[in-house]
Amino acid sequence: MLNLISIAIGAILIENFVLVKFLGICPFLGVSKQTETSVGMGLAVIFTMTVASAATYAANTFILVPFGLEYLQTIVFILIIAALVQLIEMFLQKKIPSLYSSLGIYLPLITTNCTVLGVALLNVSKSYNFVESVVYGFSAGVGFLIALVLLSLIRERISFADIPKPFTGAPIVLVAAGLLCMAFMGFQGLSLPF
Repeated sequence: MLNLISIAIGAILIENFVLVKFLGICPFLGVSKQTETSVGMGLAVIFTMTVASAATYAANTFILVPFGLEYLQTIVFILIIAALVQLIEMFLQKKIPSLYSSLGIYLPLITTNCTVLGVALLNVSKSYNFVESVVYGFSAGVGFLIALVLLSLIRERISFADIPKPFTGAPIVLVAAGLLCMAFMGFQGLSLPF
């Protein structure tokens, strides 16, 4: 149990995919204009990462490794992730059309989001078992959600601030994102007692 907590804390804070590993920057900057949209995207990514971790673990353990096809991991993992994203896209389009339209192009981009593929590949490289893979995928998604929501809250506050003209728009967003990254780098020295 302590091992799972350690994996979760590590994925959320110490190895945050967006703010420490710098993966998934496109949706991080593109979707973080409004908190509601950020939460929707974050939840979609959490679901995708969790289910993708389980599905890629099963595919790798029961198909690729026994048949000596480990060299196909990246292709198989991308296919699994693409299928999951299509299911999420169809669900959101039918059940939550407002969120579907606000996510726009960024929803299909989850398929090529390097954070989702990164989780699947890191699960294999770290030799996690099924439960550890799912916990790592879920926790990495939570870390992605936290990063999106933090930046969206900052961007909403910035929209009311008096910013010098050269810093308006993308420059101030990049400065805010950089400060968030520096803050999360402070967790690098965190030593877990378990």
